[in-house]
Amino acid sequence: MARLLKIGKTKEELAQSEEQVYKTVKSMIEEVKEKGDTAVRDFSKRLDKWSPESFRLSDEQIQVIMKTLSDEVINDIKFAQAQVRRFAEEQKSSIKDIEVETLPGVTLGHKNIPVNSVGCYIPGGRYPMVASAHMSVVTAKVAGVKRVIACTPPINGEIPAATIAAMSLAGADEIYVLGGVQALAAMAIGTETIKSVDMIVGPGNAFVAEAKRQLFGTVGIDLLAGPTETLVIADDKADPEMIACDILGQSEHGPTSPGALITTSERVAKETLIEIDRQLEVLPTADVARVAWEENGIIIIVDSLEEAVKEADRLAFEHVEILTETPDYFLENLKNYGALFLGPETNVAYGDKVIGTNHTLPTKGAARYTGGLWVGKFIKTCTYQKCTPEASVMIGEYAARLCELENFMGHREQALLRVRRYGHKTVTS
Repeated sequence: MARLLKIGKTKEELAQSEEQVYKTVKSMIEEVKEKGDTAVRDFSKRLDKWSPESFRLSDEQIQVIMKTLSDEVINDIKFAQAQVRRFAEEQKSSIKDIEVETLPGVTLGHKNIPVNSVGCYIPGGRYPMVASAHMSVVTAKVAGVKRVIACTPPINGEIPAATIAAMSLAGADEIYVLGGVQALAAMAIGTETIKSVDMIVGPGNAFVAEAKRQLFGTVGIDLLAGPTETLVIADDKADPEMIACDILGQSEHGPTSPGALITTSERVAKETLIEIDRQLEVLPTADVARVAWEENGIIIIVDSLEEAVKEADRLAFEHVEILTETPDYFLENLKNYGALFLGPETNVAYGDKVIGTNHTLPTKGAARYTGGLWVGKFIKTCTYQKCTPEASVMIGEYAARLCELENFMGHREQALLRVRRYGHKTVTS
């Protein structure tokens, strides 16, 4: 039976925080709808202390910014993007158009059509999220999206040069130094200077996730990727130092980022608690990671790997690291996760930054019904149909009866018109 050794905030406490985020985001979106660029600039000035002549960078500005970076930085960005692009291309190759004759004279098919325009949000704030440019812009371009625009906030009043370089190298068609809810609203709704897009994607904090939720319908979204979540599943052979390191390494994202351990070993659980306290004394980002762990950390002790699977599927976390002797057991049996990291040789940081899988992943239980961002998210699978005259008569007779069964007489007449037009017998309408 599962036992809780440590628990984070209650559902009631979390709900109160979420309600405030909802209200704030709603009012900001409404203001952008009403006032356009004026509202965007006001929010940028107030929240980011940023009000340039133009939020969009010119090609000349981008080139100047990129020249401030060392060759090593540029090469590292190119290496990471090459890994993301390679995996995305392999994923795209698995997506096929189909056409099949399901009955004599009846042809059905589907075509995979890229979304026309996409807005990519690359988070900033405390950390310049360079890797998010690879994950969103590169993937959209591999999918075949024609217009990809990208927004990232300034950091302490400065343009994040490495992030801008990553956006440019990834192939962004328009680059804006603009952050937060105002950036997402501007991309989705459009303003006097920013043409709206068909879809917005990218990770972010609770406000970014809520903005995407509220803007869904006006535009498409990839998924609700809010504060990062990390779960480690460990057995008695796992290393508590590694467990603590990998949980805290993700807890530094922000004070609302949950970290969890599910283990079959009470010893490992207790030693991990000791290790977390020790590492928090030396971790440079401990001011954030400590709050995240204290308020959102979870430790669950289970009796078996089967029970570990049950508890992990219940949590449905974004990142799940497997530090057990049989990691493939979880690959075969786990159902609810954003991304899986199998064995001690890999870790969430690899997935976040460089290995090639996408780091924009479902959070807050969304892994129960969706995976993460990939080329398929940027592609619409659209069906089509065509019939020979003879097939139209045959299908039409079925359709007419089925439409009448539902009292859809206008639908019935559509079918009967074809039966009369293409058939060789008289049908009374």
